[in-house]
Amino acid sequence: MCSEPAGAVPDRRVKRARPKSAPSTRTGAGPYAAVTRLSCCKRQAAFVFGMNFVKRAGMSLGARKSKTAALLAIFVVICTLLLGGFLLQAAAARQEADAQRTIGVDVTVRKKGLTPDLADRLGASDLVHRYNPELPVRAGARGFTPLTSNTPKPGGPGAEEEEQDPLAVNGVRDSGLLLPFSYGSTKITEGRGITSEDAGHGVAVIEQRLADENDLKAGDTVRVRSADGKRTVPLTVVGVFQDPRQDPTRWAPPHELPGNALYVPVGTAQQLGTGIVTVSEAVFRIGSPDQAEQLHDEAERLLGAGSFDFRVNDKAYKDQVRPIQRVGTFAGLIVWVIALAGALILGLIVTLQIRERRAELGVLLAMGEKKWKLIGQHAVEVAAVALPAVALAALAGSLAGQPAGDALLGSQDDKPASAARAPDAEIAPATVRVEPATVGKVAGIGLGISLVSTAIPGVGVLRLHPRSILTDTE
Repeated sequence: MCSEPAGAVPDRRVKRARPKSAPSTRTGAGPYAAVTRLSCCKRQAAFVFGMNFVKRAGMSLGARKSKTAALLAIFVVICTLLLGGFLLQAAAARQEADAQRTIGVDVTVRKKGLTPDLADRLGASDLVHRYNPELPVRAGARGFTPLTSNTPKPGGPGAEEEEQDPLAVNGVRDSGLLLPFSYGSTKITEGRGITSEDAGHGVAVIEQRLADENDLKAGDTVRVRSADGKRTVPLTVVGVFQDPRQDPTRWAPPHELPGNALYVPVGTAQQLGTGIVTVSEAVFRIGSPDQAEQLHDEAERLLGAGSFDFRVNDKAYKDQVRPIQRVGTFAGLIVWVIALAGALILGLIVTLQIRERRAELGVLLAMGEKKWKLIGQHAVEVAAVALPAVALAALAGSLAGQPAGDALLGSQDDKPASAARAPDAEIAPATVRVEPATVGKVAGIGLGISLVSTAIPGVGVLRLHPRSILTDTE
């Protein structure tokens, strides 16, 4: 019982006794119900206000499970598309780099008096991946029989004996860069071609008809005599090639017959030649057409301006590399579009959530909560959903990334005949790899989107006044 306050006038009226009854069990009944509810709200508000805004964000996500799940699904879609764009970009970049090494752009340099030493100096440029100078010389045969024309030579019988050097020997550094070999019209049928590792070795690649005529195969040894007859060089046959050209229908000198052609290293050709042996042409393979101008500048410094012929053959590069570049550009565009669209969509969602939770914001502001903490709470809520979305996107990328890459980048082998190339110049299939750095990019963009999508609607929170909020929500 509460005692009467001091100085109060006593009530003289007679009070009738009321019958005693059982206490009311109805919720909210009784004179102290409002006080009880008010005390409970104060305790709950004091508890919520005393919490860290990070904990409030966690409780909010747990209390709004359906909306949290919807936000997670949106974030998974955004992060998956972002990761897909990055994976396609990386796969296209790797395939383009491989194409630059295997296909590249062939630059042909011709100059009167071009020596192997000058070709080697230009080939040592950082722009050049591979190069091949070609030294044509004529030589004679020792121990095997060169081919002769089926048509008699004009001038009567015995005239063919005047041909002293029936073999057309071509000194090369890399036979794979020769135009017939690179386009696949001339093919190696046994063994291998000449490579840069054969420099200083006595090896040769002979034509199929010459091999059939003398029962030669890879591993056999032939002897070739120099044009002046002073030197005989033993050569080990390392390969046999097939030239699609037919023998001429009219008489032709033996060294003009396709079957009498031999390919040897540059040093061997110099031994078989007489006097100063010059390069007929040199082919340099660079990475892209953009590097051709830089190589031209280096050739001018080395060979002299205007003293050489410089031709660029980039058709194969354009036919096979440009589609890869377009896929990479499209993937980069996807990344930007998804990032901007994701920020706009999430910003709209957060704005709607702030409007729905105006009463909550008003109560917290009325209790003295700082506005930046309210914005931080929303940022933490969105970021907490973004992180598991990145993990789910990485899982989806590892499962579906390779099939998507094969669909977009795996069709580069279907090219017209104009883009024919040697089998060793095939572009490797696209490889899609989910790397930690790529996942980190997606996580960074996802967090950036979450911050942007909460910072822009947060401007409205900074302008809120608790009294106006509570008045509007009544």
